[in-house]
Amino acid sequence: MDIINVLTKELNIQQWQAEAVIRLIDEGNTIPFIARYRKEATGALNDEVLRSFDERLRYLRNLEERKTTILSTIEEQGKLTEELRRQIEDAETMVALEDLYRPYKPKRRTRAMIAREKGLAPLANALRLGCADPKKEAEKFVDPEKEIPDIETALSMAEDILAEEISDDADYRKAIRAMTYRSGLLTSKAKEKEPDPQSVYANYYDYSEALKKIPGHRILAINRGEKEKVLTVGIAAPVEDILSYLSDKMQVRRNPSCTPYLEEAISDAYKRLIAPSIETELRSSLTESAEDSAITVFGTNLTQLLMQPPVQGKTVLGWDPAFRTGCKLAVVDPTGKVLDTVVIYPTAPQNRVEESKKTLSRLVDRYQVDLISVGNGTASRESEAVIAEFIRECPRPLQYVIVNEAGASVYSASKLATEEFPDFDVGQRSAASIARRLQDPLAELVKIDPKAIGVGQYQHDMNQTKLGDALSAVVEDCVNRVGVDINTASAALLGYVSGINHTIARNIVSYREEHGAFTSRRELLKVSKLGPKAYEQCAGFLRIRNGKEVLDNTGVHPESYPETKKLLQTLGFTDSDVQTGNTRSIRGKIQSYGASRLAEETGLGEYTLQDILTELEKPGRDPREQLQAPILRSDVLDFKDLKPDMILKGTVRNVIDFGAFVDIGVHQDGLVHISELSDRYVKHPLDVVHVGDVVEVRILSVDEKRKRISLSMKGLN
Repeated sequence: MDIINVLTKELNIQQWQAEAVIRLIDEGNTIPFIARYRKEATGALNDEVLRSFDERLRYLRNLEERKTTILSTIEEQGKLTEELRRQIEDAETMVALEDLYRPYKPKRRTRAMIAREKGLAPLANALRLGCADPKKEAEKFVDPEKEIPDIETALSMAEDILAEEISDDADYRKAIRAMTYRSGLLTSKAKEKEPDPQSVYANYYDYSEALKKIPGHRILAINRGEKEKVLTVGIAAPVEDILSYLSDKMQVRRNPSCTPYLEEAISDAYKRLIAPSIETELRSSLTESAEDSAITVFGTNLTQLLMQPPVQGKTVLGWDPAFRTGCKLAVVDPTGKVLDTVVIYPTAPQNRVEESKKTLSRLVDRYQVDLISVGNGTASRESEAVIAEFIRECPRPLQYVIVNEAGASVYSASKLATEEFPDFDVGQRSAASIARRLQDPLAELVKIDPKAIGVGQYQHDMNQTKLGDALSAVVEDCVNRVGVDINTASAALLGYVSGINHTIARNIVSYREEHGAFTSRRELLKVSKLGPKAYEQCAGFLRIRNGKEVLDNTGVHPESYPETKKLLQTLGFTDSDVQTGNTRSIRGKIQSYGASRLAEETGLGEYTLQDILTELEKPGRDPREQLQAPILRSDVLDFKDLKPDMILKGTVRNVIDFGAFVDIGVHQDGLVHISELSDRYVKHPLDVVHVGDVVEVRILSVDEKRKRISLSMKGLN
C-alpha cells in the first residue's frame, strides 16, 4: 500500500505536503510546532488536519506491520499463494485484512477441525461439487473406531467442514457484512417483564432503527442501557437474503441430491459462525463511529471552554456552595494568589444568612473584591439568592458569575492540588479553583482531567484511552495557541506546551523557584533535561514579559529573530516600539514597501512573514480576547419566575448531538433542542452554537416537578 497516496486522497492534500508532514513527524516535531512554525514546509496545514494526518499515519503504519506479520505466518504454514499475497498487500482496513487471515489463523479445536482429523474432508468436497448419491458416498467414511458410527454422523461432520469453509471465506463475509449494514436493524428490548416506565431508557424498551441511519448518541445510550443490564440489544439481519446469497454462491441447486446438506451447512455457517461475529463487528464499528463523533463534539466543546476570555485585573471571591458542610469561600487577587479563605453557613440546615453577610462584607471591603464566582453545584441556587440580596445591600459595585464547577472536586482532591495548597482542605482548594477558572479558564482547567470537565456526552462509556488522547491533544492545541507566561505558569500548564513533558515542566518550575524569574528564552537551555530539540519545539510558545529580549513576549520563534530584527529596522521600528505596542501601523508600511520585496530581503517565507506581522501588530496579545466574555449578574432568577415566551440571555454550557444546554440564571440549565436552534435546517448543533456563546432564548415550557426547561432560539439570534 502506498501510504502517501492514501493520505493525499483521504485528506485532499498534495503529495509534497504529505511527504513533508511525514518527514517532520518522524524527526520528532510536535503537531503544534509543525502547524505554527513549519507552514512553508506543509503549505500551512492547520492543526486539525495535522492531527487527522498523524492519527491516520499511525493506523496505516500499524496496518502495514500487521500485514508483514500475517504474510510471514501464512508463509511459514506453506499456504501463501501469489494471489493471497496480493490480496493481503492490497487490504485497506484491519477488518479486510483479518477476514483474509481468518482461514489461516490458529484456532481452538473446532468441530470442522475434528472432522478433518477423522478424514471427512473428501466427503465435504464431494457434497460441495454435487455428488450423485451423498448417502452412498458417506457410507465409505463410516468407522465406529473413529467415532463415526453411521452415515448421518459422517454427513453431519462433513457439513461442519463446509460451514467453517463458508464462514472463513473473506468475500462472503464482506458481502454479508455489507448486506447486514444496508438492511439490518439495531434492536433493544427491556430485560425485565415490568420495566420502570420512568427510566431514562424507557424509549428503548421495544426499539429498532436502521443500522445505516441510527445516530451516534442513540447507539451510546443503548450501549449504556445494555451495560447497566436494563436492555437486551441485538441486530436483526436480513437472514433470508443472506441465506439466498450464500446458496447462489455455493451453487446449491446444481445437484438436487446434495441440496439439503449444503443448505444445512449454509444455515449452520451463518447462524452459528458468521452472524455472531458480524454482529459483534458491526456493533463495534457503530460504537467506534459514535465514539469518534462524540469525541469530536467533546473536543470542540472543550476548545471553546478553554478559550473563554480571562477576566483580568479583578479580585475574585470564589464560592463553593454546599448545605450541611457550609459554603467555602476563597479570595483571589488578580495574579491568582489566594488572600483569604473562610467557611460560611447561609444555607440549610444552619441558615445563618445575616452572619454570612457580615463575613462577606468584611472580605469585600478588606480585599476590594470586584466579582463573586459561584460554582453551579449543590446549593448553588440557594447561595445565589444570598449573593443577590447581599449585592443589593452592598455599597461597593459588585457582580457575580455562575461558573461551571465540573471537575473542581476532582482537582481539589488531587495530588496536584495538595502540592499547590498543602495547608488547605478540599473545600478551600475547590473555592480557589472556582475563582481562578473565572480569572483564567485555560490556566486552571488544565489542572483537571479533561474527561471530568463535563462538556461532552457518554464520556464514561467510551474507549477511555482514545478519549484521553484526543482531549489531551485539544488541550495541547489550545495552550499553544494562547501561549504561556513562563514566569507565572504552573507545572500543569507548562506540561501541555509543545516539546515539554511533565518532568521538564516540573524542572522549569524548580529552576524558576531557585534562580528567580526567567529573563530570556535562551535561559531555558539551562533547565535540566531541556535540550536543543525541546527548546526548538517549546520556545515560540513561551512568553517572557519585560525580559532582555522584547521578542520573547511574542509568538515569534527565536529561529526567526534575525529576520524579524531586519524587518523592523527596514520599516523604521525599534525594540521600544514593540515593547510599547507602537507597531500597529506595521501592516500599512509593508503594503507601501511591498510584501514580496520585504520577504525576499529578509529571507522570510510568505506564511512566516504574515504570522510575524500579526504578532508585531499586537505584541503579547491574547487570542482569547476576541471571544464573548461571561455574563455578569447582579440579581437572581428563580424557577417559579420562569414563564413561557419570556426572552432571556444565557450562556451555552454544553453542546450535544441533539441540542444545547443553556444556563439562563437558574440552577437548572435549559435545553434548546436541535429543532429549535434556528429557523433554518441544522445538521448538527455545533453548526449554530458553541460552549461559552452568549445567546438569547425564548422559554417554551417549564416543568418544575421534573426540573426541565425547554428553550428556543428561533428568530432571536
